Amino acid sequence: MELGMVGLGRMGANMAERLLRGGHKVTGFDPNVDARKALEGKGAASADSLQALVQALPAPRVVWLMVPAGAITDDTVNTLLSLLSPGDTVIDGGNSNYNDTLRRAALYREHQLDYVDCGTSGGVWGLAEGYSMMVGGDEAVVKRLQPIFETLAPGKDAGWGRVGPVGSGHFTKMVHNGIEYGMMQAYAEGFSILEHKQEFGLDLAQIGEIWRQGSVVRSWLLDLTTDALTKNPKMDGIAPYVPDSGEGRWTVDEAIQLNVPAPVITLSLIARLRSRDTESFTDKLLSSMRNEFGGHAVKKE
Repeated sequence: MELGMVGLGRMGANMAERLLRGGHKVTGFDPNVDARKALEGKGAASADSLQALVQALPAPRVVWLMVPAGAITDDTVNTLLSLLSPGDTVIDGGNSNYNDTLRRAALYREHQLDYVDCGTSGGVWGLAEGYSMMVGGDEAVVKRLQPIFETLAPGKDAGWGRVGPVGSGHFTKMVHNGIEYGMMQAYAEGFSILEHKQEFGLDLAQIGEIWRQGSVVRSWLLDLTTDALTKNPKMDGIAPYVPDSGEGRWTVDEAIQLNVPAPVITLSLIARLRSRDTESFTDKLLSSMRNEFGGHAVKKE
């Protein structure tokens, strides 16, 4: 198939390259000239604007978006809306909030344009290993796009699927990322307990390697954790500051709306927020309260 790829960062560029390797024709667009040139070096065509990208593609067009969620996606979607023709399709492969996806899909439907959401997981390893893709959209439209998904996936019939109507792909990916938060927190806490048992002199990378083979806690996340511990056993030079990109918050919000208890995911998000509070007013006030009611000592800075 022939398609356009908008956004040639690490994910978008690698996905475009995997599609090229699979025999598809790709035209890429990114504001960064170097990113466009790099993709050209892989055998793709490039365009220097969204308008040029749309003009380069045969109808009915397929445009895949790999851009940051939020305002940038909105701007891109709105610009394409004025350029595309009835019957064209946009696939949003980024981490958009599913409510935004529903809004955008409704707008496209008014203009006889198809909108498909694809929750994409695989990171920088996807080029070689393939991507896990949770697809939401009209069944007939997804079937028409099947060759693209089959090429990007780990296997033709593995690691991807239409999970439901438009919006469901990003909803499923949101929950996937919420689960990821909980798993990461559990691994970090477990290895921290091991690290603090100093009298045993435990080699955390060795333990990770043992767990990777046959243990009930083995996973790709454990593979990456073990790799990180092998490279930097003491985490030297790394600040105890953990960002979040939003999906964990959305998952917790959705759990509250659905009255679903999700303590592990919620606490893993709170742990990330806690990591950033280096001058905790909360803790200072707690210490002061103990001093007020019980005369307990206050540790000074």
